[in-house]
Amino acid sequence: MIIVTGATGLLGRQIVERLLTLVPADRIGVSVRDPLKAEAKTFAEQGVRVRQGSFTDAASLAHAFESAAQVLIVSVDKMGEEAVRRHRAAIDGAVAAGARRILYTSHMGADASSRFQPCRDHAATEDALRACGVPFTSLRNGFYASSAMQFLSQGLQSGQVALPADGPVSWTAHADLAEAAAVVLADEGRFDGPTPALTAGQALTFDDIARIATDVTGRSLTRSTAPDDRFRQQLIGHGVPAETADQLLGVFTAARAGEFATVDPTLATLLGREPIALSTVLREHL
Repeated sequence: MIIVTGATGLLGRQIVERLLTLVPADRIGVSVRDPLKAEAKTFAEQGVRVRQGSFTDAASLAHAFESAAQVLIVSVDKMGEEAVRRHRAAIDGAVAAGARRILYTSHMGADASSRFQPCRDHAATEDALRACGVPFTSLRNGFYASSAMQFLSQGLQSGQVALPADGPVSWTAHADLAEAAAVVLADEGRFDGPTPALTAGQALTFDDIARIATDVTGRSLTRSTAPDDRFRQQLIGHGVPAETADQLLGVFTAARAGEFATVDPTLATLLGREPIALSTVLREHL
């Protein structure tokens, strides 16, 4: 049985939806924090096994991962030691359940020396996977295109967006990464260890994105450069915790260092088509 964690989240839900087109529903199980959520009920109605599982409750994971051949651990929306601790708990649960392969949604920039905290967390989780004694696949996902939309959101209304100096980023659609994960799950063992970077076909700066947004909307979007300290203070002034503001600034400092600039054809190969362009994501967002 293939077990997918976080199956009611944005990425996990789409992975299960794509997986249902590739393997029978009775070969799929999901581990979710709340089996009563609408998405979980929909999966159950389609024949997917739905069980409650929490990365902070080993007993629940033992039940959720029962009979697992493969477990896909969708990374949590935490940062720092808390994220790594939860990922390790899920890895331990998969090993205890007898899974023959563990998969994990990592990041193209996973590195212990990254300027972006989540990438350091992904690197630490990959170290735990290497040490667990079970074959693993680490899906080195491109940077989510939805994050670019969040940074642009106010600018799309005002026509002005002030962000720190950045560098090119391979912004990649959730839908493409979900489909790729499903393909890899259905073709067990296709990758052993970390995959190549799973990215869209272009790496774009926010200057590039502002030009694309202008073309898509027909309304001018001007991108200006905000000093790092000012950007951080503006976030804090809008109620963002200081630690979170530091991590958001890390997106830009890491991008300036070229950590997210890689463009690789592996995602297109998995999909059998070109990945979704950021202009398409932008049109859908609008």
